[in-house]
Amino acid sequence: MEFRFSAEDEAFRQEVRAFIRAELPKVREGESFTKKLAARGWLTMSWPKEYGGQGAPHLRQLVYNEEMAYHRAPGQTMGADRVGPTLILFGTEEQKAQFLPAIARDEMTWCQGFSEPGSGSDLASLQTRAVRDGDCWVINGQKIWTSNAQRADYMILLARTDPDAPKHRGITYFLVDMKLPGITVRPLVQMTGQAGFNEVFFDDVRVPANMVVGEVNRGWYVSTATLDFERSGIGRVIGGLRTFEEVVAYAKATPARDSGGGTLFDRAPVRLALADVALSFEVGRLMSYRVAWMQSRGLVPNYEASMAKTFGTELHQRMARVAYTTLGLRGQVLGGAWAPLDGQIPVTVLQAVALTIAAGTSEINRNIIATRGLGLPRG
Repeated sequence: MEFRFSAEDEAFRQEVRAFIRAELPKVREGESFTKKLAARGWLTMSWPKEYGGQGAPHLRQLVYNEEMAYHRAPGQTMGADRVGPTLILFGTEEQKAQFLPAIARDEMTWCQGFSEPGSGSDLASLQTRAVRDGDCWVINGQKIWTSNAQRADYMILLARTDPDAPKHRGITYFLVDMKLPGITVRPLVQMTGQAGFNEVFFDDVRVPANMVVGEVNRGWYVSTATLDFERSGIGRVIGGLRTFEEVVAYAKATPARDSGGGTLFDRAPVRLALADVALSFEVGRLMSYRVAWMQSRGLVPNYEASMAKTFGTELHQRMARVAYTTLGLRGQVLGGAWAPLDGQIPVTVLQAVALTIAAGTSEINRNIIATRGLGLPRG
């Protein structure tokens, strides 16, 4: 593994940084940041050229994702980083022609209908049913924790099509138009007060048969590719680095309230805790680099992606705990003059809870690491 980027990749990094500095402030004025990315071809830069991409190397995509995550910029869409690559691998030519150009132009919003109230970590136990009726599949059931469902144009959906088959084999992968009759979306308010998640109900929803991705009853294997794309992003590590750097700067600038004088950073427990998190960010960065490096060599980073995802999301939680401990009682204030760092630390703490659950819980990812990485038997 190389531990440095090429001169071309570093030049591209500077180009991305300049673009972010110029365009990200305009988001507050109502301009679409992702449409500007699409116009440059950056949303789908690693896609093959025949599908609207640039055929960019994986490490070039890594540089882009790293800069977007660090600067808190919306550098990707679900369609571009998850749905499109899945369709390129498993979709029909008709599906590719219908969806890939719209995704590349950022003209279509997607959501992911995998988890159910009784099927989260054990996703293969899902019970949403799809029954063939002529040239349609009739879908009934419920999905939950569906991000962005209230705004999505389409959903990628897993449904059981053979209830008598082993649970991993009777599942089919669908593309579902969210405007179809029988779909009801209800937002779920999170601890942060936001409503990014939703529950979605399906009542005799008729989905055309040509909206099946891959083979009928073999959708589980299509979904594992989608999940690998979701888990492998460096944003799960770097997304919290800038917040951490702001906490360090705050600790260095804030006087300690005791007779010893100095700043918060001069206290050994604070300094050592921050140093431990700083080292962990570098470890997480290299784990993500390894995933991209493997992809650049034509390898499939399956358990490696799970390692990077688990380490990165658990690091976010640890960083959040160290942050509000460092800031003290003021670190729990959400807003106002008494809230350090504009009150972002308590929000970070609350948001971090979901990170080890979304895209596969830490427990599930540890099972993947154990079985596919270490060759351990299933318990």
